[in-house]
Amino acid sequence: MPTLTLELPQLHTGQREVWNHPARFKVMACGRRWGKSRLGSLLCIAVASKGGRAWWVGPTYPVASVGWRMIRRIAAQIPGVDVRESERMVTLPTGGTVQVKSADNPDSLRGEGLNFVVIDECAFVKEDAWTDALRPALADRKGGALFISTPKGHNWFWRLWHGAEGDSWQAWKFSSYDNPFLDPAEIDAARSQLPERTFSQEFLAEFIDDAGGVFRRVPAAVADTWQDEAQDGAQYVFGVDWARSGDWTVITVVDITSGSVVHLDRFNQVEYSLQLRRLQALYDRFQPSTIIAEANSMGGPLVEALQRMDLPVQPFTTTNATKASIVDALALAFERGDIRIPNDATLIAELQAFEMDKLPSGLIRYAAPEGLHDDCVMSLALAWAGVSTGQSLLLW
Repeated sequence: MPTLTLELPQLHTGQREVWNHPARFKVMACGRRWGKSRLGSLLCIAVASKGGRAWWVGPTYPVASVGWRMIRRIAAQIPGVDVRESERMVTLPTGGTVQVKSADNPDSLRGEGLNFVVIDECAFVKEDAWTDALRPALADRKGGALFISTPKGHNWFWRLWHGAEGDSWQAWKFSSYDNPFLDPAEIDAARSQLPERTFSQEFLAEFIDDAGGVFRRVPAAVADTWQDEAQDGAQYVFGVDWARSGDWTVITVVDITSGSVVHLDRFNQVEYSLQLRRLQALYDRFQPSTIIAEANSMGGPLVEALQRMDLPVQPFTTTNATKASIVDALALAFERGDIRIPNDATLIAELQAFEMDKLPSGLIRYAAPEGLHDDCVMSLALAWAGVSTGQSLLLW
């Protein structure tokens, strides 16, 4: 069988250590931008250069596309390579192949004999994709596997990493700081902007216990901050989370000068015209410089109504990414002790119950546990966005 001689691009120390290690099964917990996808792509191409069959498997096709772009780019430098975009497969002159697959349907991974497989973002791949499909596919050729992921709690990837012992298995944990091609100042900047829990998982590759909440040190933030009207010298910002079916509309008032939540108005089953009147009445009492109001779905017409009322409203469109941004900023404020909140039982309960979940795409999803509410949390996060940006909020 013909083989190709590949000239490897520059690998950093950690990548080369994994490349050279003789273990058949390699498990890597890595921080963002460490270079795990690049290493996995090169290993797949190396197997194909010897006539072997390699797969790159992601939890979904959109996530797997990261690997496909890298594999395609590397393979394009090899003379005589055949790139089949529709099949997400490259065939080298040796006859070896690399194909990108999705694990969202584990049954689709059955029936192929493999020399090597990379399971990307392994923490988000169903365990039976490995045990029932991919591991048997490696048996007849005695193939190897590379498991790569940022951590996601104590799931099966954690068990795999923790139990990687013996001659056939080896595990590594690399933080983003371990990539010498990545400027440490960039990582430090992320650290200053993210809650400790998020940074530890995403950049330090720490396996964080799923049981922990998003907001830490909430009890330490409780103080006598309640106000019924504006105080001399204070400056205020409102955050408004509109009610959906079964939810509550919440207006949170924050004093910019002290970082204190001074008032909350929480109500449900109130028609829109009365909601606008309640907000107007609260505005008359506190005269905020900015009202940051959710503009999704039914929030759009309400925001337009506030604009027609000549109130200083800034619309905020909530997506997974924008929600994560403002929640991260609020969580960081609690960790640093920058915020004070009143002894409001509903607000405290929502803050302490609020949860984080990481999506296969790498985005963080924040929400209340099933059956609970997060209206106070989101109203506060909107208001705090106005505080933390000095009364000017980037509009999404």
